Amino acid sequence: MRNPLGSKIVSIKPSGIRKFFDIAAEMDDVISLGVGEPDFDTPWHIRDEGIYSLEKGKTFYTSNSGLTELRTEINNYLKRTQGISYDVKNEIVITVGGSEAIDIALRAMCDPGDEVIIPQPSYVSYEPCAILADAKPVILELKAENEFRLTAEELRSAITDKTKILILPFPNNPTGAIMERKDLEEIASIIIENDLFVISDEIYSELTYKDKHVSIASLPGMQERTILINGFSKAYAMTGWRLGYACGPEVIIKQMLKIHQFAIMCAPTTSQYAAVEAIKNGDDDVAMMRDSYNQRRRFLMEAFKEMGLECFEPFGAFYVFPCIKEFGMSSDEFAMRLLQEEKVAVVPGTAFGDSGEGFLRISYAYSIEKLKIAMEKISHFIEGLRNEKK
Repeated sequence: MRNPLGSKIVSIKPSGIRKFFDIAAEMDDVISLGVGEPDFDTPWHIRDEGIYSLEKGKTFYTSNSGLTELRTEINNYLKRTQGISYDVKNEIVITVGGSEAIDIALRAMCDPGDEVIIPQPSYVSYEPCAILADAKPVILELKAENEFRLTAEELRSAITDKTKILILPFPNNPTGAIMERKDLEEIASIIIENDLFVISDEIYSELTYKDKHVSIASLPGMQERTILINGFSKAYAMTGWRLGYACGPEVIIKQMLKIHQFAIMCAPTTSQYAAVEAIKNGDDDVAMMRDSYNQRRRFLMEAFKEMGLECFEPFGAFYVFPCIKEFGMSSDEFAMRLLQEEKVAVVPGTAFGDSGEGFLRISYAYSIEKLKIAMEKISHFIEGLRNEKK
């Protein structure tokens, strides 16, 4: 029988995040700190709007680009938060989550052999999506001593005459790192000088704890070079609604829309009506959730300090990325022993690239009560490891 599979997809490894949760699912009383999902319910007024749209029979396809009202509100949001504006008709497309936006942006922009710079550690889909787009991923390893920021020197060192796109994943999953305005200004000049484009994944933009998030698209000369990707999953606790968006130059969005038309048709109609309510009237909800995450973030940093576990202070998303190199085992080994001995599930840093070796991703999208129990168990675990070394 002929091989039914394509070699390209077979060569791509499955997500490293799922391994530990498949094991944990078979165990009793496991505390999981690995899922990148808000523990809050979608606010009631947002759910109500989705329910109301169903009651009114608004269950038909929207336009391929999405509801005009939603695209208008997204533009209004970007005006008030970033000072940038897009043509609602031609420069915004509503997608099935931010993940679809990443995929179709790469497929619309890449020819075979084009190089895509991907800073790592970072979200698991960038590299495989680049491969599926027939591009060549160029992995740029970020460093803990730079707080996992992308520096101008690192970017310049990765550029070749085949480089076309830089993925800019900040605030960052898994590290929680952010890029401040001065950091972005330094790399923007290099991007313009080398005639590059940027796919800026800003899904955690509302979850920053040090000043306000700055989009690279807001800097001079960058809007016409940037596909800005965002969505509703993280800030509005709407993961299951599967809704994101991409904004950018018409010449790129037009081709992204073509792929979206053939693969998806349109994003879920009910979710779009709910998202209009979220982006118009959800600022207070976002602020409440952000304050709660910040409290948990500070709690974890203090807990790590007390147990002597090295961890740089992250100022974005809802993850911490502690270093476990002192224990002389791989991230995978550490996470497996922690799961088996203490029944705490975390994600090895290597799930987000080889540069994540020696680190763990721990999500604080969980209650303080659950985090306290988990920290006690982790403290007990590493105390035992340190005693083993004596």
